[in-house]
Amino acid sequence: MTSKRIEKDSLGEKTISADCYFGIQTTRAIENFPISGLRPWRAFIWSMAAIKKAAAEVNQTLGLLDEEKSNAISFAATEVMSGKFDDEFQVDPFQAGAGTSHNMNTNEVIANIAIEKLGGTKGNYELVNPNDHVNMAQSTNDTIPTAIRIGCLWRLDELLQSLEKLCNTFIKKSVEFDDIVKSGRTHLQDAVPVRLGQEFSAYAKAIERDRERIIKSSQGLRRLGIGGTATGTGLNAHQNYHSYMIKQLTKITGIELLESDNLFESMQSLSDAAEFSSSIKITAMTLNRIANDIRLLSSGPSTGLDEIRLPAVQPGSSIMPGKVNPVLAEMLNQAMYHIQGCDHTIALASQAGQLELNVMMPIIAHNLFEMMQVMIGSVSAFDEKCVRGITANSEKAENWLSKNAIVATALNPIIGYLEAGELVKEAMKRNLSIRQIAAEKIEAQTLKHKDQDKLVTIQEIDQKLGDIYKLTQGGIQ
Repeated sequence: MTSKRIEKDSLGEKTISADCYFGIQTTRAIENFPISGLRPWRAFIWSMAAIKKAAAEVNQTLGLLDEEKSNAISFAATEVMSGKFDDEFQVDPFQAGAGTSHNMNTNEVIANIAIEKLGGTKGNYELVNPNDHVNMAQSTNDTIPTAIRIGCLWRLDELLQSLEKLCNTFIKKSVEFDDIVKSGRTHLQDAVPVRLGQEFSAYAKAIERDRERIIKSSQGLRRLGIGGTATGTGLNAHQNYHSYMIKQLTKITGIELLESDNLFESMQSLSDAAEFSSSIKITAMTLNRIANDIRLLSSGPSTGLDEIRLPAVQPGSSIMPGKVNPVLAEMLNQAMYHIQGCDHTIALASQAGQLELNVMMPIIAHNLFEMMQVMIGSVSAFDEKCVRGITANSEKAENWLSKNAIVATALNPIIGYLEAGELVKEAMKRNLSIRQIAAEKIEAQTLKHKDQDKLVTIQEIDQKLGDIYKLTQGGIQ
């Protein structure tokens, strides 16, 4: 039989497996919230452990915690940060408000690791107590919002790098495809020509600007409210605790962190997190649009646009032999929809705070870390397995362009909008080029300048039609 231990809290006693590093409060939370089967994201575990490590070291510096306990807690927190104890974090993200369960899960795991470090057995909280020692000078109400901020910043570089790599891939493709002139399309209808490279350069610039937006929005996350304890007053924390914690957390995490100019605001408001989430959502909107374009441009191949070809990464159908689908673009669409859903939850939860606290922090934390993970994973896969392998079908692009009657737009200055429109209708009806229709009218002496009683020459037609192609020359703009 598995050995057991008995722990006690303010509600009574519970029997716990002796192997568990979490304790009675975590056990109650696991029993109370069998909701989704989800576990906390690694970023949430890491950032909470970083706070506990910093707190133990700061409290020792301030003379509030003896060196032996401080060193043991610091060691235990470092072990948790390394990922060795991730299995001990089992509280569902849909849990009691504010995140007390996640905070106590962290406190108990770190306490029991520290107890073993000091030669004791798990559950012997006289050696190291989850509340009195690991949670010293802290509250769920200031540790959780601090962990949300630090956890997002911890993965920020990874997120930015994935977007930068995709941006660079689009830039390389824009150069590769720069000499391919094709039909532009607006309203999904033929429009004046563009270069395929210009289309791809626009994708790169859009991602670059979204990346800058994420960087800008992340700056608010650097302000930490740690030290506000329960309501922002700093009850039970040393007067220097807040400033010391910012310095120690900066040292431990390697992340630039700032003191809050108002601890009450930092605990009440989750607007910094909502702004950061929103910037990721906007990036998701951009990527959705790009994924849709990639699917359209590669459609067919026999009956679609077929202006680009995507790398074949898996069979596309269980019934149609030889079918290859744009699976990475489809994956990106689904991932970006999910991210936008996460952001909507964060927006609703961020406005749901009352007075000194927002109790919806657990779901804000979970969705923030999830949307970052999904963005990093989906963007990296789309870049590496799809965009890098895209090739241009210049023959098909030129074929569509040759049939595009909208090039008549270039003739507006000499024959006028209405007459150019008549050329377009006739060209489409007879399946001829604009130049062929114009040449027929010139030969019949029926094509006149719009503002004077003067016939148009074929040389003028050729010059104007040539102008529209000149606009697509001279490098990416």
